[in-house]
Amino acid sequence: MEDDFELIHGSGNIYHDFGRPNAGLLQVRAVIAAKIIGILDDRGLSAREAERLAGVSHSEFSRLRNARLRRFTLDRMITILEKLDEDIEVEVTFKPRHSLQREVNVVDSQEN
Repeated sequence: MEDDFELIHGSGNIYHDFGRPNAGLLQVRAVIAAKIIGILDDRGLSAREAERLAGVSHSEFSRLRNARLRRFTLDRMITILEKLDEDIEVEVTFKPRHSLQREVNVVDSQEN
């Protein structure tokens, strides 16, 4: 029996693919949370040990591990990384959204 299905490649941002508002922000927070969790796992740190090192309550580390990121701002997450003795280098890329690009092209063609 053959299953018919369509393969669709994602954009690399699951939040964007599902039409979530602020998809870029959600993606960045998820990436940073994953980095924090990876550091804790690599070092074998419990939530209590991480609390002692970073000065952030162990319940907050539990929230990170469970991907409940609503309470975490980017600057707070970066501060946690710094307190875990990590160097941080940020690179930001800007590109127009497809819908905005189409609007610009429509306006440009109407002016000519």
